[in-house]
Amino acid sequence: MATENQVESPGVGTRVWNTLLAYIALTKPRVIELLLVSTIPVMLQADRGHVDIALIAITVIGGWLGAASANSLNMVADADIDQKMKRTQKRPLARHAVPVRHALVFGIVLAFASFAVLYYGTGQKWLPPILVWLTIAFYAGVYTLILKRRTWQNVIWGGAAGCTPALVGWAAVHGTLSWQPFVMFLVVFFWTPPHTWAIAMRYREDYRAAGVPMFPVIASDERVTTHMLVYTWLTVLTSFALIPVTSWIYLVVAVLSGVWFIYMITKSYLGVRRGVEVNALKLFLTSNEYLALLFCGLAVDAVINMPTIASYFS
Repeated sequence: MATENQVESPGVGTRVWNTLLAYIALTKPRVIELLLVSTIPVMLQADRGHVDIALIAITVIGGWLGAASANSLNMVADADIDQKMKRTQKRPLARHAVPVRHALVFGIVLAFASFAVLYYGTGQKWLPPILVWLTIAFYAGVYTLILKRRTWQNVIWGGAAGCTPALVGWAAVHGTLSWQPFVMFLVVFFWTPPHTWAIAMRYREDYRAAGVPMFPVIASDERVTTHMLVYTWLTVLTSFALIPVTSWIYLVVAVLSGVWFIYMITKSYLGVRRGVEVNALKLFLTSNEYLALLFCGLAVDAVINMPTIASYFS
């Protein structure tokens, strides 16, 4: 029986469970939600009127493994600054729940698992796994090690890593790419800065303490919201490029959600100019809701497969 000055160590079962949770946390499960939002609708659009559940499932699993690999390697590279930021101090490497070397091996193993699943699961198509490996290298190498700590434009260019699920989804269906997945790539590309800057405004002091030059750290709220408004317009206008190859369902969703998104960002921009404090969390959630509405609209449109807008003019 333990004395008052002794602390009972956790049992084997508890230690195993805590270790498992730590490895799961390395993959950043919440961040991977974007993978589902952008992969499945694009796959449905690539094969309008058909729903290949098996192919969708295997592509999502392979993509998830790739994203988990990229996120794990990102944590390895960011282990030092994660200890300095309040919102990341509970991450596995920051609290030493997982050795850095083990996390590195874990990330590499996930990358190979992703390649195998995507290659064999999509009928031995090379393009999907290659795109995922390029994404892992870009996110963990170019963005995390180079851009993130050196320039305020880090999320502008680094955000390209989060856009590739659209390309992977299309390639899983056709084995090649066309202009449509690149439109969705650009939608996510332009959407990423206002989305990320919103959360960066909320945790501005964290980034400043870690020495990460996020845009809201080095610029005024007025300048940040001005840029957010520009990228919001680019996002919405780009989404309209798919209207000719979709039906009135996507048209309505794209227009209404786009107008609402622009209105919300404009409202914040005008508020800042009047001296009103930015509700960063609200902007962050607004960006999430917009993208979810847009891609869900695309998915529904593709499944129902009504005549496209272009067909009325042909």
